[in-house]
Amino acid sequence: MKVLVIGTGGREHALARALSTDPAVTALYCAPGNPGIAEIAELRPVDAQDPAAVRDLAVALGVDLVVVGPEAPLVAGVADPVREAGIAVFGPSRAAALLEGSKAFAKEVMAAAGIPTAKAYVCESEAEYVKALDEFAGFPYVVKDDALAAGKGVVVTEDRAAALEHARACGRVVIEEYLDGPEVSLFGVTDGTTVIPMMPSQDFKRIGDGDAGPNTGGMGAYCPLPWAPEGLTDEVVATVLQPLVDEMRRRGTPFAGLVYAGLALTSKGLRVVEFNARFGDPETQSVLAMLESPLSELLYPAATGTLAEAPGPRWRDGASVTVVMAAAGYPGTPRGGDVITGIEAAERLGTVVNQAGTKRNADGDLVTAGGRVLAVTAVADGLGAARAKAYEGVAAVGFDGEQHRTDIAAEAAKTAG
Repeated sequence: MKVLVIGTGGREHALARALSTDPAVTALYCAPGNPGIAEIAELRPVDAQDPAAVRDLAVALGVDLVVVGPEAPLVAGVADPVREAGIAVFGPSRAAALLEGSKAFAKEVMAAAGIPTAKAYVCESEAEYVKALDEFAGFPYVVKDDALAAGKGVVVTEDRAAALEHARACGRVVIEEYLDGPEVSLFGVTDGTTVIPMMPSQDFKRIGDGDAGPNTGGMGAYCPLPWAPEGLTDEVVATVLQPLVDEMRRRGTPFAGLVYAGLALTSKGLRVVEFNARFGDPETQSVLAMLESPLSELLYPAATGTLAEAPGPRWRDGASVTVVMAAAGYPGTPRGGDVITGIEAAERLGTVVNQAGTKRNADGDLVTAGGRVLAVTAVADGLGAARAKAYEGVAAVGFDGEQHRTDIAAEAAKTAG
């Protein structure tokens, strides 16, 4: 099949990388892509948030499958006209993508489906902010921008003034109870009826070691989870993913694509922190590094309503660790234009370097062009070895102002022994 991947980031680089080695894929395109993706796929210009432009490109290329990577194009509805043109799309409709586009809508769906989640209030005024914060006094305040915010719309703080300031800046927010316990990311591939889970992973949201500093889009990830309780994946499918998919279908807005469940394993049991309508970044880099079976065996059946007949994913032994390298200034205003060196050296060490915020300058040098610039992933027999290898790769890459966490998977590696 001929496949078109939509997006520019590290997640799309990882998806394209997996599809480039897939025996079923005879031609691979990416739009708009990035310099790293250009090495494995043909790039095409497109406004990824223009539904008609994406449709026209898919038709012109004669592709059999379109894979939409980022959330903004999905929320903008790019999948709809492509489907209407008779081309299979991995990614939900605009109506179904509202599951990520509005946290208030996600809470409404969870309530209707009986999915366990935090108690929450949707607030739009000063009086409502104050009342909700009063309700959750004594615990860290959790304030979430209702709309898309590139992973940076959530504030978790014990500072009431900071929580109130964030709410005012956002306008419409969800203020909810704090969930204790470790967090888990689980991807579910679905065609709107059947759900096939992928390998659970964990990401690191805050910019600094020890979970210090503001939230980011994700500074690293690893899988599998040696500390996860037995049967976790089955429990999530039974109590979260399948009820969600059933409820979305009942509403007449079936969800076909990738459901990302952000979960907290609390003292009171499993709770949903959030849903996303696409692969998580950087968890995708770690999870796909562990996938042994062809990715198209999941994506195409999900896009064509035949997932019940598809073989389940096969996973490699061992573990993977991903470390994100970010630009100076991130997660605020990142600095661009710093020359990047050492990617080839890192890959000679056996790591995989997926590009995200990169471009070529006038001299042809690879330079920084975004907040999260690169993600270095390593696979090894155990989590400790994968972590050591990943950081060897990080050490081989350089650019001015580079920042990364040094504690990705550190505690889990101790658990794994």
